[in-house]
Amino acid sequence: MKNNQPADAISHIVDVLKNEHVIAYPTEAVFGVGCDPDSETAVKRLLELKQRPKEKGLILIAANFEQLKPYIDDEALTSEQREAVFACWPGPVTFVFPAKPSTPRWLTGRFDSLAVRVTNHPQVIALCEAFGKPLVSTSANLSGLEPCRTAQEVLAQFGDDFPVLHGATGGRQNPSEIRDALTGELFRQG
Repeated sequence: MKNNQPADAISHIVDVLKNEHVIAYPTEAVFGVGCDPDSETAVKRLLELKQRPKEKGLILIAANFEQLKPYIDDEALTSEQREAVFACWPGPVTFVFPAKPSTPRWLTGRFDSLAVRVTNHPQVIALCEAFGKPLVSTSANLSGLEPCRTAQEVLAQFGDDFPVLHGATGGRQNPSEIRDALTGELFRQG
């Protein structure tokens, strides 16, 4: 399997996203499933697929910080807090930011915050750049099963017709660390 994706493969996955469907793609540690964060239809499909309650909220993964600004209240951070976040990005650290009041509840769940990450995975960067915005990102696995680490495992769990951006994960063993952008508090060890 090649790690550099042909442009037509990314173009196909972008078309699937634009049609409000869920896709799978490699991340730093495992395959993720994702969708258009601005489509309530797509997010509902993802939540149903994962059997995940919407109250839990979701993570957005982006090619760069600019893609996240429409969803988070960047102004709530001091320059020191922002520097601490940027010291970890791009990379496998997710930060919980205050959400903008306009950020949809289908993303934030019961929270007034949103978990976001700027990835360093080249295929995810290319995908988010081609799509023009971040993706919802959660581990690719059905409820009760281990997260998928290969495209073959994704197809085995979700079916042969599931849209997958083929490629290798970044080789990390653990999912992304999750921290509070304001306090630095660790929510999940990476």
